[in-house]
Amino acid sequence: MSERSDLEIIAALVPPGSRVLDLGCGNGEVLAHLVRTRGCSGYGIELDDSNVHAALRQGIDVIQLDLEEGLALFDDRSFDVVLQLDTLQHLRNTERMLRETARVGRIGIVSFPNFAHWPNRLRVLAGRMPVTRALPYEWYDTPNIRVGTFADFEILARKCGLVVTDAFGLNGGALVRRWPNLRASVAVFRFEGR
Repeated sequence: MSERSDLEIIAALVPPGSRVLDLGCGNGEVLAHLVRTRGCSGYGIELDDSNVHAALRQGIDVIQLDLEEGLALFDDRSFDVVLQLDTLQHLRNTERMLRETARVGRIGIVSFPNFAHWPNRLRVLAGRMPVTRALPYEWYDTPNIRVGTFADFEILARKCGLVVTDAFGLNGGALVRRWPNLRASVAVFRFEGR
């Protein structure tokens, strides 16, 4: 999460004092921000050694775990909020992780690059894969297993039995509520399990 205003917009979705699980927490920036500004507590989950060390340096309690293994170490409803920010596109079993998110948390918040953003569409129309701030890698050297769109996630959420309570896009630090599938570089969803 690079844009400071993106961080603020997503942080506002997290109720103050929440117990938070941040899946794919990276360097711990988001969880540290939530602890500092919203009085939250919780854990980060991260696989990469350097990110684990960076999160620890920020004072974040972090567990080194491969998310592909699931979240069996956590009981149902262990957390108020489970975050998956810029994580979902790196996972092989997306449906399983969304269901696990709904199981261990009361609220789930997901963000991912929106492949349907209009500059991406133009690039594909020109016969090339897009390289943007939200999708900064060439097709042959990307950590992303898949790309998704705002509209596709709404369908997946229903399939997984999730109730979307808020959905919007972000573009360069700005909130996008009108035509987010076309106008947003990042898709954001807040949901609950049934």
